[in-house]
Amino acid sequence: MSEEETIHVADASEGIGGDATADPGSPVELPVVDVLTGRSFITGKSGSGKSNTASVVIENLLDSGFPVLIVDTDGEYYGLKEEYEILHAGADEECDIVVSPEHAEKLANLALEQNVPIILDVSGYLEEETANELLLEVVKQLFAKEKRMKKPFLLVIEECHEYIPEGGGMDETGKMLIKVGKRGRKHGLGIVGISQRPADVKKDFITQCDWLCWHRLTWDNDTKVVGRILGSKYASAVEDLGDGEAFLMTDWDESIRRIQFHRKETFDAGATPGLDDFERPELKSVSSDLVGELQSISDEEERRESEIADLRQELERKDQRIADLERELEEAKDLSNMADQFAQALLGKAEAPYRSGGGPSSTGAERPDAARDADDAADQSVLKSYDEAVAATEATEGNAGEADSGTATEPDAPAADGGDEIDADADAAGADTADTADANAADAPSADPATEGEAGPPDDVDPVTRDDVAESALRFDDAIELGTREAVIEELRSRIEALPELSRGMLRHYRREGASDPVAAHIDAGGDGDSGHAYSRHRPVRRAGLIRHAGRGHYAYAVPDLVREAYADRLDEAQVDEIVRAVESVFVPPAELSYPADADPSEVDDVEVTGDGDGATFADADGAVTGDEEAPADRDGTATDVEAGETDEADGTETPTDAGLSDAARRFAERSDR
Repeated sequence: MSEEETIHVADASEGIGGDATADPGSPVELPVVDVLTGRSFITGKSGSGKSNTASVVIENLLDSGFPVLIVDTDGEYYGLKEEYEILHAGADEECDIVVSPEHAEKLANLALEQNVPIILDVSGYLEEETANELLLEVVKQLFAKEKRMKKPFLLVIEECHEYIPEGGGMDETGKMLIKVGKRGRKHGLGIVGISQRPADVKKDFITQCDWLCWHRLTWDNDTKVVGRILGSKYASAVEDLGDGEAFLMTDWDESIRRIQFHRKETFDAGATPGLDDFERPELKSVSSDLVGELQSISDEEERRESEIADLRQELERKDQRIADLERELEEAKDLSNMADQFAQALLGKAEAPYRSGGGPSSTGAERPDAARDADDAADQSVLKSYDEAVAATEATEGNAGEADSGTATEPDAPAADGGDEIDADADAAGADTADTADANAADAPSADPATEGEAGPPDDVDPVTRDDVAESALRFDDAIELGTREAVIEELRSRIEALPELSRGMLRHYRREGASDPVAAHIDAGGDGDSGHAYSRHRPVRRAGLIRHAGRGHYAYAVPDLVREAYADRLDEAQVDEIVRAVESVFVPPAELSYPADADPSEVDDVEVTGDGDGATFADADGAVTGDEEAPADRDGTATDVEAGETDEADGTETPTDAGLSDAARRFAERSDR
């Protein structure tokens, strides 16, 4: 290709802006090198002839054997296949090959190395992101290869305002096109931008163009752009240009000419449809070898996508399996916790004495312990749920029916256990539940025969029904005033006092942190970092129910939740905090009680303990003293009376046995005495 080689694309025209040195109809030729490697902008309103102008330039280049790549946004350039063997690539079935961003490098190789002209039809892509990515990758490959090859090549971009807009919002594709406009010429890569709205195209691109074609424009914003670049007389004259007529501005001869472009010779697929029947011309096909190379890429991409889909399904199955196993593990942990609590409850019931006052104590020295065990059983019953009480009631009624039919029941039969559960929940609700007799009867075989006779048979006690349990729930507030508060506090204190010293230190860590793991709690309490030691000392705290599993190996402080559950969430937060403070005084220093839960332990003074043994008392944060010697208060604030006739056989002193009992338990005790 010589530097003087030109292409004849138009003829001189008459009118404002015409070339005075050339007669109308004189040929207008463009230098091929400047067209292939330069920067150009073709604009005009719809129907003014801008796409025809681009097609005429392309046809002349193809006739001279120079390949181009056309980015077709409207699917109107496939008519070039009527005369030229050009590869039509895109997303439609009408295309020679369906391509994706993975084909970008191969398309660039065909265009630059094998001189294959290409129409990159992006009009058929449903996803705009896919079309943009395809164009971006193709332009990147062209730019990179041209840096090495230095081969004159023209890139034509239809509707360029969509990629390089004036108002901002330009993506990576637009930035790459601007880069080609600024730096492509030195590598041999030229670019032609086509748009019907010059006001919407980034001015950095327009002002760097070597040649510009201004077809008819009528909008004020667009004519103003013509006035700024060409002059005011052209701004008004551009509105009167005919179809195919344009002002041509070129840098190589520094001229502005009014010219009439030729009509394209190939099928005009972009023409507005008329009333005549549409006749599609016979189009030339490209070499099967070219399509085969691209098809192999498509096949490889489909195979890879299929493998990815299979792997994704397998991953989803494994994720679901992991989720199922984690759920099963959590359920197993919950069942383990429930089993531990149930075993502790059964153990507490087995050790509890008869709670009406005629307990099975064989010596006077055992009486205080028996009284405390009775209180422990009553206090623990507060933490059971209402639904368990109803279920246990049904079980008791069913067992009672079996007893009526003549079925013998052992002293430790399930009916007795069911009675224990009813008794526990009835005391927690403060209701009149006569099944306390069943629970006491289960303990009766180990008692003195004389004491058993005094207690009386349980057969004359009415069974508990659902209505009784519902009524007990309605009288829950009365139960709180009759000693339930002291029962809850004493129960939780007793659990904490039973812990080893290091385990209490771990509980204090959980209180301060809210949720933590056993190893961290063990270290904070003064232990080492051995996980075996940590979990061994963590187990008593967990079995006591004072912490609960919070997921992923962490446990959360549960004392406030135990208080709320004991009162069926009927207390406000101030009342809950008051009870929790009373419970925590048994293991948290008074100064730390007044600090936030996450305070630094070094800032908290040591606990102040007075007394010894079970009679130890702790100074509360506000100076109040709490301890085991405080007698439970009755509804009116006075201490609960001691039942007549109950004396400690060791020293003859009277021992209160119904402290913290509900009205139901007290009435049952009185009935048993009668």
